[in-house]
Amino acid sequence: MEWLKISTSTELIKVKTEDIVFVQADGNYSDLYLFNGKPHKVTFKLHVIDETFQKLKNNVFIRVGKSLVVNKNYIYVINITTQELLLSNSHLQVDFKLKASREALKELKNTIEQEGDKA
Repeated sequence: MEWLKISTSTELIKVKTEDIVFVQADGNYSDLYLFNGKPHKVTFKLHVIDETFQKLKNNVFIRVGKSLVVNKNYIYVINITTQELLLSNSHLQVDFKLKASREALKELKNTIEQEGDKA
């Protein structure tokens, strides 16, 4: 288990990476969505959060298009036709249904399939 620490001039957020389901861009901010369904707004653009994830020892986060980073452990359904991504698992208190572009979802699907071949 790894902890993510996000520090600004006015706030420190410390959260277990496994509790983060996804992060969504919101202009100059990003919304971290935790397994309890509640978002937490941080004063960083998505690329800064993504770069922080890339430095983790066991990085389980993957970029999906321009405005979304998801925890691979929560991916339940990738539907390219409807352009939907369903995030779920047994301990989530809510399921998340997100929209993404067809291209981003195709790329995500291919990446997940290739990782499955290595396992």
